[in-house]
Amino acid sequence: MSWDHIQKNLEAVQQRIAAVARRAGRRPEDITLIAVSKTHPVEAIRAAYRAGARHFGENRVQEWEGKRAGVADLDATWHLIGHLQSNKAARAAKSVDCVDSVDDFELAQRLDRAREEIGGREKLRVLLEVRISNEASKSGAEIEEVPELAEQVARLGRLDLAGLMCIPPFLEDPEAVRPYFRKLRELRDELRKKTGLPLPVLSMGMSHDLEAAIEEGATEVRVGTAIFGARGLQH
Repeated sequence: MSWDHIQKNLEAVQQRIAAVARRAGRRPEDITLIAVSKTHPVEAIRAAYRAGARHFGENRVQEWEGKRAGVADLDATWHLIGHLQSNKAARAAKSVDCVDSVDDFELAQRLDRAREEIGGREKLRVLLEVRISNEASKSGAEIEEVPELAEQVARLGRLDLAGLMCIPPFLEDPEAVRPYFRKLRELRDELRKKTGLPLPVLSMGMSHDLEAAIEEGATEVRVGTAIFGARGLQH
């Protein structure tokens, strides 16, 4: 795939987002596209940035640290979207703008402490990752644990709890995924009533099912393959 293809792919994804947003009676600009750049090189990130992407998602702290210097000049927002081990929390808190996969209180506390050590910087935005299906391979907080976890995280002074994230099962039919998106939205709505927290962000939906996610209320979609291709680009 050439760098020109990244621009065309990004434009196509943006058009998909705009079309479904309008069908759902929503404003396209209210939906943030996170370009999932995991496994792709710095050059691919820079090509997507030139094409208009401003939010990028990485899965692993180590991989992101290897790329960070090469994109330091870009005015972008960097999301950690993969499962984060507690022993890597400090490194994440000091190198990304958002951790979208917080799934337990110990991890949140470590992020909070690490952010405090930096001193003088704005709060670290976090999302709670919810294990929305029963797949053993999926990470995330159990649904019944989320209300207490949300209240605990909201009390941490260096974190900004912005909402929820989920990774539903991969199903060929996007309509079959819709119930999982709806479940996350309903959980968020219940949390709002219970806790009084605004929780504006619902991060859900990827390359093949973003339409259903947006129709069910997604405010952020995480798209990798449809922008960058299936594997890292060759130099």
